[in-house]
Amino acid sequence: MQKMTKDLTASTVDRQNVLNNPYALEEIESAIKLQTIDFEGKKVVLKEQIAQFFEIDLRTVERYQEAHRDELAKNGYETIKGKRLKELKLALSTLGAPDINVGSKVTQISIYDFRAFLNLAMLITESERAKLLRQTILDIVIDTINKRTGGGTKYINQRDEDFIISYFQEENYRKQFTDALKDCVDMGNFKYPMYTDKIYVSIFKEETFA
Repeated sequence: MQKMTKDLTASTVDRQNVLNNPYALEEIESAIKLQTIDFEGKKVVLKEQIAQFFEIDLRTVERYQEAHRDELAKNGYETIKGKRLKELKLALSTLGAPDINVGSKVTQISIYDFRAFLNLAMLITESERAKLLRQTILDIVIDTINKRTGGGTKYINQRDEDFIISYFQEENYRKQFTDALKDCVDMGNFKYPMYTDKIYVSIFKEETFA
């Protein structure tokens, strides 16, 4: 499978090319399986969820939010208040997610739809998970192009399956690993490269992705 090596953190044009591809976005959304909030007919996330997903603090999210406000707003980021905020709080109350808390004194809140979430993922440099997600995004974009031009698609990420085979001495260990992820981790296909990366870091004390 061809691998894209573009630096999405450095190019507004490359980021927008990904975000303007509805076929790739559909595949990426399926792969990530992000927990979202149903609001006004679309799925959104809050900055608290983003910080948790990327394993960074809220201040880092807020810094990117401020530095790239115009780009993010073009791709589905916005701040809501008044009646819309009340409706969002109602949606949160029916979600049954105690870790997502919007205080009663909050008068406005930032929300991200899926495109804006991906936009932020392509900007954040402090998060290993964001780095891994960027490579997954590029792999999926290539697969989507191949599929729509008549070629085959190989996602999930065959390079990671090869990696597992190389560092697990027995094939049955690899199968046990992928079967356990399939049965026990409620995420899309992004979980395979993500947890492979965690194993690599744990064993070799270095990152799989530059």
